[in-house]
Amino acid sequence: MKPKLLLLSLLLSTFLLKAQEQSRVITTAVPFLTIAADARSGGMGELGVTTSTDVFSQQWNPAKYAFAERQYGVGLSYTPYLSQLVNDIALLNASFYNKINDRSAWAASIRYFGLGDIEFITEDEAQMGAPATIVRPNELALDASYSLKLSETFSMAVAARFIRSDLKLQDEVTDGTAASSFAVDIAGFYKSPEIAYNAFNGVWRGGFNIANIGPKIKYDDAISRESPLPTNLKLGAGFDFIFDPLNVLSVNTEFNKLLVPTPSDSNGDGVINTEDDYYNESFFTGMFSSFGDAPDGFSEELSEVTWSLGFEYMYNDVFALRTGYFHESPEKGAREFFTLGAGFTFKATTIDLSYLFSTSNVRNPLENTLRFSLTFNLGDEFYN
Repeated sequence: MKPKLLLLSLLLSTFLLKAQEQSRVITTAVPFLTIAADARSGGMGELGVTTSTDVFSQQWNPAKYAFAERQYGVGLSYTPYLSQLVNDIALLNASFYNKINDRSAWAASIRYFGLGDIEFITEDEAQMGAPATIVRPNELALDASYSLKLSETFSMAVAARFIRSDLKLQDEVTDGTAASSFAVDIAGFYKSPEIAYNAFNGVWRGGFNIANIGPKIKYDDAISRESPLPTNLKLGAGFDFIFDPLNVLSVNTEFNKLLVPTPSDSNGDGVINTEDDYYNESFFTGMFSSFGDAPDGFSEELSEVTWSLGFEYMYNDVFALRTGYFHESPEKGAREFFTLGAGFTFKATTIDLSYLFSTSNVRNPLENTLRFSLTFNLGDEFYN
């Protein structure tokens, strides 16, 4: 068997091979960075850029940490992947934050995507009765962030990220060294004071995060083509309906766009040319050109924007019920699904879980999957 670069990462980024054949689906390296790694966000349509602060804010909007209400937070999360087919593919997440003072905080996290055990054997080796080679491809991201309040209602943050993608098979001919890159996030978060309305009080929130800004990943020195990171612009808004001290309903919406060039068929033969600017454009110029490079114009640019809507009902800061909806254009991946979630807090410990069911014709890799998160909120309280 000729050693090859594993194509699992590409598969995970597209989700829909049929859609990829018929349209210009944007694909990137390390797509695991876009999977919701915690059950709370997973229960609200996989959004989180403007939800209230929790320990898992690192993935969604690290600027939220400046508004954290406890001094420390520790979180662990487990997300099975393709659980209807295999039982050893999963996304693991561990996060920690420290509120330095009333205006600033720092945080760190690790996301590990294990692709399970894969057997490789050549036809000659099989005929000789040789054992198969077991490989365990994986990807991980190490993050650190710092957030600071610029006013009583607005904060910003910067995050740095090291990314490692180990998807190659090592042998005497092929170099199996893992590919790596680094990236930064730039984020902002707005939270209004509590406002009194006629029948309820309310809090407005807004935020943005430009995530995974960094150089492309190159998997093989023998291949000149490089793969872009999933650089992503997140914009969101939210509102808390505070009916009384015990009952709060949070409504959130979020819009996402990959800041990655759209593939183009330059010669009209139905095949994406590997020499096109799509592959050769730098990550920095690609971020800006991604707003106007779709071959079908503005309508196609709009189809590249995904949106989600999420709801969270909280009773007495102890029990939470959640639901949400995520939509992606059928021409750009066709991910459409509803989510359900719940959470329970006892003293300083919170347990969250979520469930996803697809409304698209093609099954989602997280279909019928339960995600679990465990959070410990520790230390002194801060009042924002």
